[in-house]
Amino acid sequence: MKTLKALLLLISIILISCTEKTDINQVEFTDEKNVLSVIRKAGINIPTLCYHSEVSTFGACRLCTVEDERGKTFASCSEQPRDGMVIYTNSGRVKKYRKLIVELLLAAHCRDCTTCVKSGECVLQELAHRLGVQTIRFKNTREYHELDTSSPSLVRDPNKCILCGNCVRACEELQGIGALGFAFRGTEAMVMPAFNKKIAETECVNCGQCRVYCPTGAIAIKTHMDEAWEALADPNIRVVAQIAPAVRVAVGDHYGLTKGKSVMGKIVNALHRMVFDEVYDTSFSADLTIMEESAEFLDRIKKGEKLPLLTSCCPAWVKFITDQYKEYIPNLSTCRSPQGMLSAVIKEYFRDPEHAGGKKTVMISIMPCTAKKAEAVRPNSFTDGEQDTDIVITTTELLRMIDNFGLDFATLDPEACDMPFGFGSGGGVIFGVTGGVTEAVLRRLTPDHSKETMHEIAECGVRGDEGIKEFTVPYEGMNLNICVASGLANARTVMEQVKNGEKEYHLIEIMACRRGCIMGGGQPTRSGDRTKALRAKGLYNADNTTIIKKSDENPLVLELYNGLLKGKEHHLLHNDSY
Repeated sequence: MKTLKALLLLISIILISCTEKTDINQVEFTDEKNVLSVIRKAGINIPTLCYHSEVSTFGACRLCTVEDERGKTFASCSEQPRDGMVIYTNSGRVKKYRKLIVELLLAAHCRDCTTCVKSGECVLQELAHRLGVQTIRFKNTREYHELDTSSPSLVRDPNKCILCGNCVRACEELQGIGALGFAFRGTEAMVMPAFNKKIAETECVNCGQCRVYCPTGAIAIKTHMDEAWEALADPNIRVVAQIAPAVRVAVGDHYGLTKGKSVMGKIVNALHRMVFDEVYDTSFSADLTIMEESAEFLDRIKKGEKLPLLTSCCPAWVKFITDQYKEYIPNLSTCRSPQGMLSAVIKEYFRDPEHAGGKKTVMISIMPCTAKKAEAVRPNSFTDGEQDTDIVITTTELLRMIDNFGLDFATLDPEACDMPFGFGSGGGVIFGVTGGVTEAVLRRLTPDHSKETMHEIAECGVRGDEGIKEFTVPYEGMNLNICVASGLANARTVMEQVKNGEKEYHLIEIMACRRGCIMGGGQPTRSGDRTKALRAKGLYNADNTTIIKKSDENPLVLELYNGLLKGKEHHLLHNDSY
């Protein structure tokens, strides 16, 4: 056990201008990779802009600068802790440096803060307030650059970029895409796609992880809230919402509720108050996905062809495959995603004059994912020439709509979803976490529904937030080799191993975002390890309290197969091409 002595001025904690008092804190450390981690372990919140534990250390912003006993200053994120170090975390000199750094960043930054999409959530804005930056003494000499709105999911604003490199590292290291990089030098330096291409012209998969890691409004969600409000205001339009599983565990903490707790009932109440005509649960169509995908899986196993089966729920993953592993397109499941299935079914349901009531139906999908916006406009997301999902609203946009409407979300009573598409099994609920699709498939394949069997499936290796999980399960005299991965860099590793013959699987589940949809590109940002873990726990808890665990035991799904879907299963639930 080694020891790091961290010295901090008491004023840094209680904000009293007193330089005579110091608080000496001796901190033990073991495997912390840098001084910053040790300082945070001591409960001292050192400001950062470019540091994230899940990507490589860059040391660009220098806001985490500290001072040692010799008067040497250095970025604490880039310094390895050593036994006996004496660190001043908030000396007068260090605080002066940090304030100057923020002032310089603001000097080269677009200052439309009041109208910025990130206003109130911007880390740079927050630090300016925290560090007491009230004036900017330097002139902004940076040239104005046009916004890149080419993506169906994201907007890139180079004028708000602070060159922290977070988006570059997230795209390269977590996703293995490399759609963004640094160009030019000095005061001309910029983050952009290679050869100054539009983002839509790159291999971008619309996952939104660049947006998650961006501390400012340089990369933001392409919002569709205005279109939603217009639809809601039109008396001739029936507005139908579907809510994805991961949304319910990412909304509550915004309103001071327990992190990771499912607030599905409150969300339904809020949407009803915002005059959504019908509110349905995407967990219902997750059950449909399992019914169709498990049948397709077993058919391929029987025929011994088009294996491994690649899941098709994640649109960023689908684009990744269709762009970079074209030879494996036939391996993709033909099943539409839960969003696509439910939208197609609902549109078909309201085509019946008995249900239509003379109104046009607009389908609004509430998703944790920015890539769902791209999926909605994909050619195979149209049925009989009509777009299935009309508008996609991310969790972040939903929060803004609730706030805009003036609802006191925390005090809302929970309400149930509407029928006949308002109930999903526990297997449908856990779609939002990595491994959830596979676990639901395994539940479907077993004829047993006992608590013991469900527990055995959960413990087979399918759960956990590891980037790549491999395990084998027995099925009717054979062993099924299964791989579950999240994060497209991990997906690339898996696909290269399959391509080179190093690995053989029967089923591969991929979610583009690490840990699955709970950490999707449309979710609220500022999510630390505790939040990530609690969101996953929240979905598993929701599963635990759901009476029906298996998709094939959802009575509403079975009724749908015997009614509206009869003879239309392939037409409404499957893709003919990618």
